[in-house]
Amino acid sequence: MEGMDLFEEVVRLRKLGQKCALATIVGVNGSIPSYESARILVREDGSMIGTIGGGCVEAEVWNAARDVIASERPKRLSFTLGQDAAYDNGLICGGQLEVFVEPVVPQPRAFIFGAGHISKSLSKIADIAGFEPVIIDDRESFASRERFPEASAIHAAEYEEVFPKLDVTTSSYLIIVTRGHRDDMRVLRWAVTTPARYIAMIGSKRKVIAVVKELEKEGIAREAFERVSAPMGLAIGAITPEEIAVSVVAEMIAIRRQPDSDWRALSKSLFSNESLRALLK
Repeated sequence: MEGMDLFEEVVRLRKLGQKCALATIVGVNGSIPSYESARILVREDGSMIGTIGGGCVEAEVWNAARDVIASERPKRLSFTLGQDAAYDNGLICGGQLEVFVEPVVPQPRAFIFGAGHISKSLSKIADIAGFEPVIIDDRESFASRERFPEASAIHAAEYEEVFPKLDVTTSSYLIIVTRGHRDDMRVLRWAVTTPARYIAMIGSKRKVIAVVKELEKEGIAREAFERVSAPMGLAIGAITPEEIAVSVVAEMIAIRRQPDSDWRALSKSLFSNESLRALLK
């Protein structure tokens, strides 16, 4: 693996839905133990390939890369390799270099559970907004290529059969819009155990409370539902399936573009509403 081409590895990680950071020497003045355009790639698990010369500089760049992966925002770093650095790390003294560290983020996947009217609109709008739609429903007549031509994948099987096949990462968005209360609960039970960035469920406040209460009886901690957006979507007064789809995708964009912000500051998650807290007691 370590001998593979760095850019091939970027492509491989993106296909897996994993983030990484690419650090490149973009400026050199004087002597440095590497060369301009040297690169390292840091993966989400902290492992890396490539080198920009080793020593303390590479260690600092590695730390910055971990921050860049988390925030999904680039950083530019400047280093001066003085006598002390040269003595301690074997670096050639007197050089200066600049390193640009950029996030490489996979196209986010929108896993849509349920293949009804709202899902049809949601899949189209999510696709236009840059999300990769994946459709899951237990009805073959609904989960079809004819109804969802833009979807990257369609699964027509029992939900519990499909869950292990879904590669859910921190770049994934889960939207629960099945045909009924029981199916929504089946999906939510699993969804809260995943690392998904966004989990949303359709339904009135009353329905959401009923589902959460039932899952609490099964032993799932209330804290597990804190990142669930329900009722889903931004509050724009949406009524039609198309309008609901717009409100949900707008909420997904807000989460996508502000990855290191507090969830509840961006969205009205279930427990950001004090009245819901009171009703759940």
